[in-house]
Amino acid sequence: MIPIRDTLRSKNYPIVNGTLIGLNVLVFLIELLQGRNLEPFIYTYGLVPARYSLPDIAVHFSFSQQLLALFSFMFLHGGFWHLIGNMWSLYIFGDNVEDRLGHFRYLLFYLLCGWVSGLAHLLLNWHSAMPTIGASGAIAGIMGGYFILYPKSKILTLIPILIIPFFFEIPAFVFLGLWFLMQFVSAAGATAHSSGIAWWAHIGGFIGGILLLKLFLKMPEMGLTAKVRNKTIKSKTPHLQVIRVMGPAAEPHLYGNIHITAAEARLGGRKLVNLPLGFQKRFLRVTIPPGVHPGMVLRLEGMGRQTADGERGDLYLKVVLTNEADSG
Repeated sequence: MIPIRDTLRSKNYPIVNGTLIGLNVLVFLIELLQGRNLEPFIYTYGLVPARYSLPDIAVHFSFSQQLLALFSFMFLHGGFWHLIGNMWSLYIFGDNVEDRLGHFRYLLFYLLCGWVSGLAHLLLNWHSAMPTIGASGAIAGIMGGYFILYPKSKILTLIPILIIPFFFEIPAFVFLGLWFLMQFVSAAGATAHSSGIAWWAHIGGFIGGILLLKLFLKMPEMGLTAKVRNKTIKSKTPHLQVIRVMGPAAEPHLYGNIHITAAEARLGGRKLVNLPLGFQKRFLRVTIPPGVHPGMVLRLEGMGRQTADGERGDLYLKVVLTNEADSG
C-alpha cells in the first residue's frame, strides 16, 4: 500500500513539518559529502545498541556523543529512496497533526516520538552492532497521532495488483491499522535486523505517538502558539477539491459542501471540483462570488444526476468556512 494523499487539508501552513523535511534533506546531502568517511559518520551519529550495552565499545564514545545519537539517528537515511519514502509519509500525515497541536508542541511531539522509537529498538536489540538510522520511527509516531485525531479521514492509496495500479480511498483508521499490523507481523517473523528494517522502532514509535498525543492534548497551548497560528493561517483552500455529493435516488438533484476560507468568502475565487460518482469522476469549475457567507448555497444548473429521459438535475453546494469544517 502506497499512500498518495489524504483528503484532510490543514488550515495553517505546516512550517515545522516543512522545516523537518528540509532538515532531513540537508543532513542527507551532508552524508553524501562524507565519501569514504560515511561509515564512521553513520556509526557516530546513528543508533548502535552495542554502544550502550558493551563497555568495550562504549569507551570509544563520549557521553555527549552517546546522548546525541539518541536523536541524531532519526535525521540520517540509508539512501535516496529511504529518504523519499519517509519524507513523503511525513508530508502526508504531519501537516494535520501540526495543525492540531500547534507548531511548538508538534516539534516536541515529533522529537519525542523519534526518541521513543529509538528506545524501543535499543531495548529489543540490546547487543546489536548494526546502526539504525532513519526518520521512520518518528514518522510512525506521527501516524499514531493521526490515527487518533483523524480516524475518518480518507487516504488515497495506490495498491498494485499484478502490474496494474489501482487507487482506493481508504479510511485512515483502516490504512493505519493495516500498516501497524504489517509492522507487527514483520517484526514477529524477523530476526534482529535480518531485513535491514527496524520493525520494533516503527511499532514503538506508533504506540508512543498514540500515548504521547493523549498527553499533549491535555497540555495548554502557549500564548505564542496562538500568535504564530494567526501568522500562518492559509488564506485559500486548495484549488482542487474532492466533494462527495449525495441525494435521494428518486431525485435528480445532488447536494454537497464546498470549503473556503474567510478571505475567499469575502473576495471570491475559483475552484476545480472533483465529483466521485461510483466508478466515474467528474471535474467541474466552480466560481465563488465575492461576499458569500457560511450556509449560502451555490446552484450549478444541469450538473446533477441524469434522469431516465436524459435531463439533468442541479448540483447544490453549501458554503462551509474551513474553521467550521469537521476535523474528522
